[in-house]
Amino acid sequence: MSSLPSAENAEPNLTPVLDMVFQLITFFMLVINFQAASLDLSLKLPVVGSARPVEKGAEDLLVLNINTAGQVMMYGNPIKPEDFVRKEGNEARIKLQLAGKKVKKGDELPTLVVVRADAGTPFELLNKVLTECQSEGFRKFALRAMNKVDAG
Repeated sequence: MSSLPSAENAEPNLTPVLDMVFQLITFFMLVINFQAASLDLSLKLPVVGSARPVEKGAEDLLVLNINTAGQVMMYGNPIKPEDFVRKEGNEARIKLQLAGKKVKKGDELPTLVVVRADAGTPFELLNKVLTECQSEGFRKFALRAMNKVDAG
């Protein structure tokens, strides 16, 4: 009898292949962009000729999708802006306190607030949301708009 394996009984070793597949799945789960999930695509943004993207240097982003009724839209559900901004302000202050910084209500927070308001939102309602943000300590704002009107 020969101690060499025969070609009839040869089976491929799938362990390295399975290991690589699991590593790829883990990699793609870690790099997926959840930021896009917070955007409400049903809003019709105003058109501005000089719109530019938000700077990437901001540590934290808070995206506010505001509908024509002045409500914050979160995953398709309307939320009162006062409640939402208050909750986000409290979370930002807790995060800073855990990092060792003393901060109280009304102190400036480093979070950049990205406002995506529908083109039909009255200014009074938008101003109310911005004033509420400022009272919670949010001072950095970026207003989103479209560069050109989509044909169609």
